[in-house]
Amino acid sequence: MDPARSREEVASLYRRHVAMVYQICLVLLKNVPDAEDASQNVFRKVMEWDKPFQSPDHERAWLITAARNECKNQLKHWWRTRRADESALNALTWEQPEDGALWELILSLPEKYRLVLYLHYYQGYTAQETAEILGKKPSTVRTWLVQARKKLKERWEAEHSGRS
Repeated sequence: MDPARSREEVASLYRRHVAMVYQICLVLLKNVPDAEDASQNVFRKVMEWDKPFQSPDHERAWLITAARNECKNQLKHWWRTRRADESALNALTWEQPEDGALWELILSLPEKYRLVLYLHYYQGYTAQETAEILGKKPSTVRTWLVQARKKLKERWEAEHSGRS
């Protein structure tokens, strides 16, 4: 049986989108090993997906949705819920964008805020496009963006108050 996609096609798709998929997984899972596993699973699913992508936008949206779903599946897996020592995860060193202090604050937000901020500011999607990707109403995404920015501002000011 032939694979759904050629090796060249998957390799090309991987080169174009691996950074984005990995970053989404890192935002949602908050640690490198799990983000790497989730990213690999997303691209494994790409190899099995037998339908053509309609456009580059459809390709990116499919990958974002697949990454989000893979992370959600990992987060609800029995193994993750029965871990003995979650503090070990916090000791891991992992890659961050150059704006490390802001990135740490983003990671401290609830998932819905982390994801809309990442898609909007790091990937450049509009609220409308983000809503389509997440299967939400554009007004919901805009509300989440406003709430996320407010929470970020509050946390930033709390951490940086008193510093000169």
